[in-house]
Amino acid sequence: MTNRPRTTGMDDGDTSRPQPDSSASGRDGVRLAVVVGALGVVFGDIGTSPIYTLQTVFNPSDPHPVPVSSENVYGVVSLIFWSVMIIVTVTYVLLAMRADNDGEGGIMALITLLRRLGTQRGGRTAVVLAALGIFGASLFFGDSMITPAISVLSAVEGLKVVEPSLEQFVVPITAVIIVLLFAVQRRGTAAVGRVFGPIMIAWFVVIGANGISGIAEHPGILKALSPTYALGFLTGHFSIAFFSLAAIVLAVTGAEALYADMGHFGRRSITRAWLVLVFPACVLSYLGQGASILENPANISSPFFLLIPDWGRLPLVLLATAATVIASQAVITGAYSVASQAAQLGYLPRLRIAHTSESTAGQIYVPWINWVLMISVLTLIFAFRSSAALAYAFGMAVTGTITITTLLFFYVARRRWNLSPWLTGIGAALLLSVDLLFVAANLTKLVHGAWLPLLIAITAFTVMTTWQRGRAIVTAERERREGPLGDFISRLRERKLPAQQVQGTAVFLNRGGQTTPLALRANVENNHVRHEQVVIVAIETEPVPRVGTDRRIVVDDLGYRDDGIIHVTARFGYMETPNVPTTLALLAPEATEGRLQLDRASYFLSKIELRRGDNPAMATWRKRLFIATSYITADAAEHFGLPRDRTVIIGSYIDV
Repeated sequence: MTNRPRTTGMDDGDTSRPQPDSSASGRDGVRLAVVVGALGVVFGDIGTSPIYTLQTVFNPSDPHPVPVSSENVYGVVSLIFWSVMIIVTVTYVLLAMRADNDGEGGIMALITLLRRLGTQRGGRTAVVLAALGIFGASLFFGDSMITPAISVLSAVEGLKVVEPSLEQFVVPITAVIIVLLFAVQRRGTAAVGRVFGPIMIAWFVVIGANGISGIAEHPGILKALSPTYALGFLTGHFSIAFFSLAAIVLAVTGAEALYADMGHFGRRSITRAWLVLVFPACVLSYLGQGASILENPANISSPFFLLIPDWGRLPLVLLATAATVIASQAVITGAYSVASQAAQLGYLPRLRIAHTSESTAGQIYVPWINWVLMISVLTLIFAFRSSAALAYAFGMAVTGTITITTLLFFYVARRRWNLSPWLTGIGAALLLSVDLLFVAANLTKLVHGAWLPLLIAITAFTVMTTWQRGRAIVTAERERREGPLGDFISRLRERKLPAQQVQGTAVFLNRGGQTTPLALRANVENNHVRHEQVVIVAIETEPVPRVGTDRRIVVDDLGYRDDGIIHVTARFGYMETPNVPTTLALLAPEATEGRLQLDRASYFLSKIELRRGDNPAMATWRKRLFIATSYITADAAEHFGLPRDRTVIIGSYIDV
């Protein structure tokens, strides 16, 4: 008996269902509305870095303070400018964002490409780098927790500049803002972007104008744009400059969010917004703050807010608060994307995901991630209580993620585009030397808070790798119990398994095409019943964000025609949420041995309960973690869009 798979005919007459665009170009058009939306979601984090970066560099309470002097100010401002230029503009905007996976970006997209390269070429290096990438994604989760806390705190702390007696209200106000921010996430990225976009345009115009006013008072600060000042500061005052890098890195926070959110708005829209508005405004602000410190060294206490006259400080605090809320939005949406991709690739359980836009498939909301982030952010706010205390923790998460992203990008670039090993080697050496210098500087702050993102990353990495390992063990045991599908179908046709045929259509969800669904086996062997039409559906998640409708479904008659039993493979990208009834409705009657009675079909799910056993493949603590993690798995019926009143769940136990 041989299987004869065939691609089904599609129901071309139905145009009521919006189909996901599988090409990057569908989301990459540079429209003004898209650019404004990107400004409201993507650039909040990096766009609000001027609030606290210079203040942190010259913070006198730093364990390694940078003395305030004309030479040091020029050197620090120059280092900030060239760090942003090298890391954000070159590494991310010009290079990394070109290594997309069908339009989707972020470190998980790089991991997908690495896994594909490892499969194609059998490279162990790709597998090792993919594991490193998982740790980088884990660091990004730490970034997603720290960014909202430090950003909103830094803005609300401006109240202390306006009126010192308001200091006691900083933490409570910050907490209320954070709760409101996470509460509105369910409305979707597009809705949030439309509201936040104009605010961010106003923000960048204001900070750019303030920067110009500061530069006008001390035009000599423009000399800091020369790389000679950055290099001179590093080489001539290395003992000071090295430690200052732990704070200077705050200027590039949000770079990974640009990449992770690329699927929401497209590469070109993000690139245009960065080069035309965001980058110039941030540079002007840093230059203006540097000029303000040169004019009055006492301004190091809050160079951003003291750059503006007294009458404008309270409005600026309000605008900064709104902008830092948007800064939080950038990493929150990035965390949704990373978690969704991790779940689809088997590193996390199946999560409930809400697609919040019919026109842009990449815009999602993940409730479980949303509430975990909110609780974590509130915990950090009440534990650290100031942006300065959190600053030491912030840099470690950022530098670690950036370094890993750079390393993965150059490996993918070498393999994917067949670039010269000399070219990629030189490029990687130059950019990684910069990244590693920042990492080394932040390691000096380990006991001052840099341990926090590492702890978060190690925890997330452990959860993801444990889930991946446990899932492989359960899958192997499940396949052993299910047995070969071909043998089961043969026995059923030859009536070696006595079963009464009843009218109707039964749809059995299965994990693949080679084994028998446990629910089908239980229905035949225990209930002695089979339906007139039996559809075995296997959901395949491909290492691409979306699958076009021309490749969506493959039907296999399992070697026989006109017996009412077919196998359907439904392919989805890792950014899609599969809807089984809608997908089956696309099938043409000739492909399914008669039209399926989907309006009355019964759907059968096999539910596996996990129990801790004596399997030596996992340590006892990892078994407990794996079983505990399984409890957050989203409901399968809801995830696959099955009708509740016609879904039957048949359970079984597996020991791990």
